[in-house]
Amino acid sequence: MSNNREIISYVAIIIIGIILAQHMNVVVSGSMEPVFYRGDVVVIEKTDFLGIHEINPADLKIGDIVIYHAIWFPEPVIHRIIATGTINGSQYFITKGDNNPIQDPDPVYDNQIIAKVVTIGNTPVVIPKVGYITIWIRGL
Repeated sequence: MSNNREIISYVAIIIIGIILAQHMNVVVSGSMEPVFYRGDVVVIEKTDFLGIHEINPADLKIGDIVIYHAIWFPEPVIHRIIATGTINGSQYFITKGDNNPIQDPDPVYDNQIIAKVVTIGNTPVVIPKVGYITIWIRGL
């Protein structure tokens, strides 16, 4: 019987690890310095995690840090919302990296948002430097 409990505990650890890994994002650029740096890992909430909507893009506000599929860059971008608006009934966001001199080139629509960085107060939840191995493996 203890063998079954041991197997169940290993399976539980693996499942928890997979869920946690799906809620972390490696920062690959310096565009959000000094809030977080290249190689840091941020904890995120997803717009769609196995059919669960942890965040609703309609609830996002100025100051939130989001991850989105940019039409101007091949990888997901992690930047702060600096303004919002509506065009033809569709909500959009203007985003900018805190360390960038200008805003991102295109508005971001609800369907492009994939995640929001988890914050405690106004401080993002960041695990420093542990993402460097992922950056190295991916060749970024």
